[in-house]
Amino acid sequence: MKSKVVKRMLALSMSAVLAVGMLAGCGGSGSDSSSSDSGADSNASAESTGDKHLNFGCYVYSISYDPADYQNAAWDGIRHGITEGLFKFKDDLTVDYNLCDEYEVSDDKMTWTFHIRDGVKFSNGNDCNAQAVADSLNRLYTVCATDAKSSTPETYLQMESITADADANTVTIVTSEPYADITSILCFPFYTIIDVGGDLTDAEHDYTADATTVIGTGPYAVASMDETTKCSELVKNENYWNGEVPYDSVSVIFIEDDSTKASALKTGDIDLTENITTASDLEELSNNDEFYVSKTPGMRSGFAYVNFNGILGKSEELRKAIFMAIDGQTLCDVTVGGMYTYGPAVLPSTLSYDYESLKNDYAYDVDAATKMLDDAEIVDSDGDGFRELDGEKITLQYITYTNRCLSDFAEAIQISLSEIGIDVNVTNTDSDTEWNMMQAGEYDLCDSNWTTVGTGEPSAFLKNWYGGDNGSEFYVNSGGTNYCWYENDEFDTLYDQYMASTDVDERADLVIQMEQILIDDCAVLVHGYYNSTFLSNAAKVSGADIHTVDYYWLSTEIAPK
Repeated sequence: MKSKVVKRMLALSMSAVLAVGMLAGCGGSGSDSSSSDSGADSNASAESTGDKHLNFGCYVYSISYDPADYQNAAWDGIRHGITEGLFKFKDDLTVDYNLCDEYEVSDDKMTWTFHIRDGVKFSNGNDCNAQAVADSLNRLYTVCATDAKSSTPETYLQMESITADADANTVTIVTSEPYADITSILCFPFYTIIDVGGDLTDAEHDYTADATTVIGTGPYAVASMDETTKCSELVKNENYWNGEVPYDSVSVIFIEDDSTKASALKTGDIDLTENITTASDLEELSNNDEFYVSKTPGMRSGFAYVNFNGILGKSEELRKAIFMAIDGQTLCDVTVGGMYTYGPAVLPSTLSYDYESLKNDYAYDVDAATKMLDDAEIVDSDGDGFRELDGEKITLQYITYTNRCLSDFAEAIQISLSEIGIDVNVTNTDSDTEWNMMQAGEYDLCDSNWTTVGTGEPSAFLKNWYGGDNGSEFYVNSGGTNYCWYENDEFDTLYDQYMASTDVDERADLVIQMEQILIDDCAVLVHGYYNSTFLSNAAKVSGADIHTVDYYWLSTEIAPK
């Protein structure tokens, strides 16, 4: 049985390549394109740019750059070099100053005062001063408190008030509870600063209607976005505060398929790309001196949410048997060609949470899975090849999207589960649609790939499984992220203790206990731990190294040779 599944998994990992011709009409003509008007306003048309042009082919997660919109939009804004935060992470996960250059905190850890760096301007020339920062953050919380489709900043930071002192150029944040440190939280893309024009009421409009209205302090500004192709034209921010901007213009070209990214890089249609995950393409490019490949074991986990409000929450035996029927090691090593390192815990084995102490009682064992289903009388009674529960055929709704090998995992899992008589319907959609379906609970399994310590520690990530009445409108609107409707009192108690503790060793021990509970409950189907990559034309591009925390893609480090 195993050999049959492995062969079919291998076939999936070598799926057909889309035509590179899809790139036509997206982006500039390459690094040698020219124009005489290199000093044009940064929000003018991309046609008014100079002779330093970059074609960046990547997966585009949203048609918005507004941090108050979907989380994907917040990420795209900072990744494309449009928006920035008060702080940023170094590669060792320590925090560095950015738009803020110094701060103070009260003894009770509830009042934080940040001095905004003098002289910073938005790409439209407006001052990014204390009042502008306070307006941006207040708008974020105002919009997200009323818009059910918005980002969820309260998941990370509970704000009591945000005020500006114009004379001192400081922003004071008062939190509703003590925090050991909020500088790492403010590194998260939700808290990037945009120009809202000083009028909070007018600024509450839907920025997704026009991505060019999102004005940040990053090295690049949005000139245009094609909502159909998700292609963006960026131009140099002439007002950038932190050194020279290396490119006069950048075409951000949406490429969904990994092999298409590889082909476009090899033919010169793009100069830079991210996360090519097809094993054969990655190996070929790594062995070719014409291309530079940067790879790092990041802080990401790939996993599928388990909806406890559906059939998988109804039957513990069904859920555990499904976990035992999936050969995670083969999925990581063969199906996705080593792009993931297998493990059953939600946090990567590279983090300092004593991974080796965790035990998995539901490791791959098809015979045990079959016996568990048979003993629970979850059987195929009508001879159609699929089992029933309470007289109804079991068909799991699995939603995924084509990025970081997630759809490869979904399709291989579909094959694996068919071998034990479980039908799986895989829906491969875009990331925004999947997010909406996840929030609505329209799934049994839902793929995701998270930076697990996006604020320097895992509280926000672990909150995915925290909460009592977690499916309620109140819970979601108050900052909850438990869209899998998982409930475990012991987990919640440990999480509360973790959030209240400031002792490093105690917090680490509590994390380990929470991870073990999730493994024991088969609460989340972990695929493995993702290895991020950046790939560039070695003759044209310098400095294209992937960062440990992959918020920072189009940084000023990436420059023409």
